Amino acid sequence: MKSFLIILLLFVVQIFSAQEDVYSNGVFNFEENKTQKIFTDQTRVRQQPNVNSQILDSLQSNQQVSIIKKDDTVLQLGQRNSNWYKVSYRKENKTLEGYIWGANLCIGYRNKNGYDFLFGISKTVNKIDKNFNQNYTQNIASVKVIEGNSLINEVFFDTGSGESLSYGTFTIESNHKLQNVDFTLKAIVSGEACGIAGYDQYILFKDKKLIPLPQLMNVGDADVYHHSEEFIFPNDKGGIPNAFIFKMEEMEKDENDKEKVKRLSKTYLWNGSSYKLK
Repeated sequence: MKSFLIILLLFVVQIFSAQEDVYSNGVFNFEENKTQKIFTDQTRVRQQPNVNSQILDSLQSNQQVSIIKKDDTVLQLGQRNSNWYKVSYRKENKTLEGYIWGANLCIGYRNKNGYDFLFGISKTVNKIDKNFNQNYTQNIASVKVIEGNSLINEVFFDTGSGESLSYGTFTIESNHKLQNVDFTLKAIVSGEACGIAGYDQYILFKDKKLIPLPQLMNVGDADVYHHSEEFIFPNDKGGIPNAFIFKMEEMEKDENDKEKVKRLSKTYLWNGSSYKLK
């Protein structure tokens, strides 16, 4: 009986320890006195930094806000962990303040040719690994293109677990000499620790439409294992016109410390409006 009580006590301690050890994902770490944008439509502005506090307002995607301060309170929803932030914003010619959950802000945003492009995490979903018959959680990100106050297009893609949300960037690149493409967006999330995957998502922008390319995944564990993926575009060394080449390299050391390397290459043809595997 005494042993049972000790085990039960340890179990309770572990539960409370797990509850306390909730840290914000790095992609939701926003600096004070900096401007950010709302990513999630109907983001609630609250009087205090908690979900039970009074709702003061609701903000739409692309609304600009200024970070006043980061609160110590962290809210976890699915695989998204973020601090609350006190923000100020302009609405109907008034300057207003309140608290919002940081995961409702953009990881990155850009403007080009009169369009606003927003990158953020939309939700966490449950999926099934058919190979191992196991359930797992997956964060879903998206990129939106907004013209004025109207959402023109949005595409969704996977971004791994919360451990892959340590770092994120969002950039605009050239059209990589792909026919009829205006330019290319690139969204990246990655983890800090060994063995945590990072994801690169290229998106072509053409005629107000977002065209996501196959996602790239990179992961490694010191010098024991690595898996890397990349695209070779027409403007890259080794590139070919009207196509992009997918290249994968995988290295793993065996029990004798001998490297086993596997490489894969495949070509996607681009016809000016869509792509297909050659």
